[in-house]
Amino acid sequence: MNESQLFTADELPVVETRNAQADGQVVLACEHASAAIPASLEGLGLAPEARLSHVAWDPGALEVAEHMAAALNAPLVASRVSRLVLDCNRPPEAPDAIPEVSEVHEVPGNRGITQTARAIRAAEIYEPFHARLGQVLDSVLVSAREPVLVTVHSFTPVYRGKPREVEIGFLHDADSRLVDALLAHAGQGPLAGRDVRRNAPYGPGDGVMHTLRRHGEARGLLHVMIEIRNDLIGTEATQADIGRRLATALQSALDGLAPASPSAGHR
Repeated sequence: MNESQLFTADELPVVETRNAQADGQVVLACEHASAAIPASLEGLGLAPEARLSHVAWDPGALEVAEHMAAALNAPLVASRVSRLVLDCNRPPEAPDAIPEVSEVHEVPGNRGITQTARAIRAAEIYEPFHARLGQVLDSVLVSAREPVLVTVHSFTPVYRGKPREVEIGFLHDADSRLVDALLAHAGQGPLAGRDVRRNAPYGPGDGVMHTLRRHGEARGLLHVMIEIRNDLIGTEATQADIGRRLATALQSALDGLAPASPSAGHR
């Protein structure tokens, strides 16, 4: 595999901003929006079914985020590279940022990766994504509005043979303000009847808080990571429905919160 030049011209850019001219308060991010693997990595040696499975990306998450972006007048920053190449929701030095095994699937192209190859992936994938997200958040701050960071993910209904009953998870680390507000009325309104939980199916101990910590906690911003069970968002209709419901729930939660001070929070 050639890792001296990861991407061809037609595979670039590795990150894109959708709804870029939006001027709402919310900024959306989708770190696992794509299953694309650069041709230079020869599919990472994966079988076709693994390359398109949930281990490679978050099915439906980008489409849900797009509907949320439209409803909330929000910009959306999305990665265009599979998380198996490099997971933008992990520090580049973390072992699971470039996994050798993901759930039950071995990733031959990541086995024994050199530090040089790891650094190339970080420079060409991780850094552009986080630089763009930081720029978008900073542009909202410049306009004298306090941005709210929302990352959108999906998860498999069966993991390592164990079914998951939770349908929607609102995740947070030390700062629970926005999740508290979302959960306060989860049993009614647009999410009524859904199995909605805090820090499920993942939580801070699972290493999934990197983007929230780097861009949300570091700026003292309200933030949440949303996880949606992917069997609920398998069609255009369900993606639109869940996207609109989440946008309504999020806006209601924000309306019930006093504006946060830009200087507050974790530094």
